[in-house]
Amino acid sequence: MIALHEQDFYAWTQQQSQLLKTRQFAQLDVHYLMEELANMGASEKRELVNRLKILLTHLLKWQYQPALQSRSWLLTIEEQRLQLEDHLEDNPSLNTTEYMQASIEKAYKRALIQAEKETGLSRSTFPKVCKYSVAQIFDNTFYPPEK
Repeated sequence: MIALHEQDFYAWTQQQSQLLKTRQFAQLDVHYLMEELANMGASEKRELVNRLKILLTHLLKWQYQPALQSRSWLLTIEEQRLQLEDHLEDNPSLNTTEYMQASIEKAYKRALIQAEKETGLSRSTFPKVCKYSVAQIFDNTFYPPEK
């Protein structure tokens, strides 16, 4: 027999929610519920890294291809900063100095690949580690100077 969470995930979430509301704890799919909660947390962490990757990619493009700077890049930078602000407001525990630095390092590695792909510049053109501070990354007025 196929478990409800495999057959219809949405129906399973509604069922589990109703069981919690009515305090029918013995009926809960505790094992899978724990797994899903852990996955939800991991998803929030991945979202942070992905948003940072997009932002860092565009900051690199802005800095290393000044002749191609466009309104589109500017708006992408602005949008990603707002998305990150919202995400961290919803998940303040992700906004610790230690975790933010680790997320930036992870995102920067991915941003280097994306920047190389989008600019056609050699990866060696870009710094091996992120030179933007956390404050600069989140500063709505910061746009890196051209190289």
